[in-house]
Amino acid sequence: MVASLARPGGNATGISVQSTELAGKRLEILHEALPDLCRLAIIGDVDYAGSVLEISQVQAAARKFGVDIEVLEIRRAADIAPAFQVLKSGAQALYVCPGALVNANYARINTFAMGARLPAFHASRDFLGAGGSMSYGANYADQFRHAADFVDKILKGTKPADLPVEQPTKFELVINLTAVKALGLAIPETFLLRADEVIE
Repeated sequence: MVASLARPGGNATGISVQSTELAGKRLEILHEALPDLCRLAIIGDVDYAGSVLEISQVQAAARKFGVDIEVLEIRRAADIAPAFQVLKSGAQALYVCPGALVNANYARINTFAMGARLPAFHASRDFLGAGGSMSYGANYADQFRHAADFVDKILKGTKPADLPVEQPTKFELVINLTAVKALGLAIPETFLLRADEVIE
């Protein structure tokens, strides 16, 4: 979308949540929370380029940890239930790739994940409702506040091409302990202490 983060060029600038870049870190965190993790399911909208890229990043990171991956491909909301129906046994967690389709249906995804006894790992705390287990990523509310600064500068005459794309400076690990306990998972105490927030 832009030529570079520092010099976007063209008529676009904005804020990156660095979701794709954090895929490896998320898998590392998930592996710490679930040390016996050896099979991971990933759900993502395969018509969205960002999800396709993130899925490939998770697959690359999974090889380092010896984790097998099963991708649940969706293209519309109607694909969510069938994706869980064909989920092979043995998956121990669900990695949820963010995107418009997934974000609009996070509650359904979390509900199906709970039914399949899978902790759902998200990119943002905002998607932990309805049974999501953990998240790691930029604080979306903070990012949206910074977006208003961009709007203000552009309305005052600054060209988007002259505004570097802003990257998050704060990332947060959030654990929904209620969902984790409902799944009967034992999360190491040392891991819980690392969390920026524990929802009880």
